[in-house]
Amino acid sequence: MATQAGTEPAHIRRRRRLRIDLTTPSLLGLPVAYLVVFFLVPIAIVACYSVDVYSINPGKHSFTLAAWHDFLHSSVYLGLFWKSVKMALIVSGIIVLLAYPLAYFLALSETKRKYVLLLVLIAPFLTSYLLRVLAWKVILGNQGVVNTFLFWTGLRSADHPISQLLYSRFAVMLVLGYVWLPFVALPIFVSLESLDRRLLEAASDLGASRRQAFRRVTLPLSLPGVIAAFLFVFIPTLGEFITPSLVGGTSGYMYGNQIVDLFETGFPDWETGSVLALFLLGVVAILTVVFARFLRAPQLETS
Repeated sequence: MATQAGTEPAHIRRRRRLRIDLTTPSLLGLPVAYLVVFFLVPIAIVACYSVDVYSINPGKHSFTLAAWHDFLHSSVYLGLFWKSVKMALIVSGIIVLLAYPLAYFLALSETKRKYVLLLVLIAPFLTSYLLRVLAWKVILGNQGVVNTFLFWTGLRSADHPISQLLYSRFAVMLVLGYVWLPFVALPIFVSLESLDRRLLEAASDLGASRRQAFRRVTLPLSLPGVIAAFLFVFIPTLGEFITPSLVGGTSGYMYGNQIVDLFETGFPDWETGSVLALFLLGVVAILTVVFARFLRAPQLETS
């Protein structure tokens, strides 16, 4: 073997070394460096601010956990966090329920236009996120499309518009639902599109009704996509601050708005803001690890 390797042409040996090099962990060098520089280092800097090692205030500073203690014993910050969790859960749950039938139709229908319909579904991404949110201010405002229609039909008088449509918790959840709907539908569509149709035919041959086939075949096999879609909405909604700022008002104020205000107000408190940001990052990381650990393609029931 050694003699044969020694008699190999030089270009073959170079090609073999190149192939070996391309399969080594050295390929991860650039991505890992990017992750360290633009993700881990900023998190470390925020962590230093949270324990007062770094501070925007002049003077000498030393390590302290006072901001963490105040946060963990604050009913205001924790109450706002749980309010945001509830809103994120409601938005995510409702959107999954609305998006699943849509994705089911697009994936399992035999129509040749399903990819055209899929393109229509993702068409809003061609416009700016900010413009889409601002458009809802026009729709939900006192002189907006909804109230104007109610005036025209005589259901409401011009002096008594439905002011709760805008600058409310309802407006935040409605707009977030509109914004994230394609994100929910696409993972479910992919999981249903890859479903083996022969399983449904086998279930039908064994006497299963459409409802039974859906409950015992389609739904279990699409659950990974459903859970992934739920996370796609829940995680960004939990830290959302742009939409609540534009359409939420005081009742739609969320945890992300508090973080932004602590960093950008006239009297900033970067120490507390860093604590809130790290706490949110920790919760998201735990959720991601838990779902990544237990998210497995479910086995079909054989009984």
